[in-house]
Amino acid sequence: MDIVVKGRKTEVPERFRKHVAEKLKLDKIQKLDGKVISLDVEVSKEHNPRQADRSDRVEITLLSRGPVIRAEAAAGDPYAALDLATAKLEARLRKQHDKRHTRRGNGRLSAAEVADVVPGVAQLNGSGEPVSSESPEPIPTTRMGSLEVQGEGPLVVREKNHVAAPMTLDQALYEMELVGHDFYLFVDSETKEPSVVYRRHAYDYGVIHLRTDPLAGSESSGAGGALGG
Repeated sequence: MDIVVKGRKTEVPERFRKHVAEKLKLDKIQKLDGKVISLDVEVSKEHNPRQADRSDRVEITLLSRGPVIRAEAAAGDPYAALDLATAKLEARLRKQHDKRHTRRGNGRLSAAEVADVVPGVAQLNGSGEPVSSESPEPIPTTRMGSLEVQGEGPLVVREKNHVAAPMTLDQALYEMELVGHDFYLFVDSETKEPSVVYRRHAYDYGVIHLRTDPLAGSESSGAGGALGG
């Protein structure tokens, strides 16, 4: 199993690379998931002085022959952020390991079971809206003419491409929880079309199916509505 450490808009010292290899105990990870192929560790830095206590972010992505598992955390220095991200990763690995043994190899998970066996389910505030377990620091907003830019700007676009095998709705729900996101893009195994499953209120989930209409014109409203509907 390989560990790949890379920096996004920042340099990664050799000392930190060695610390990553010591912190991510491969033998322990392989006991929890014997199908691990590699671990990607990405380090990024926020240069905004107002976010000094969360200036360093570490994202760990575990690639295996099973579902992708991701954990990320931010702190005042990369070593502390790595500690937090590693703890999250191990907790999710342990949950997956326990589920695999208790369900006797049945990899399918119904929507009703997600809240019981998967970490990171939505919590509610006083208004009944889902809230994150971590309270992010407010991001400063700068007005540039008629445009409001958050952070240091001007604009940052991040694009990712993923190869996706068709899967059921239950499997998409399960994998969404493993990566710790509020939505998950997948290819529906029944319709063979792109779909998005997302977290709504409490333990409710929604799904959007995108179907191509060659006759639809440029005046079509598209699929850009809010996920919370």
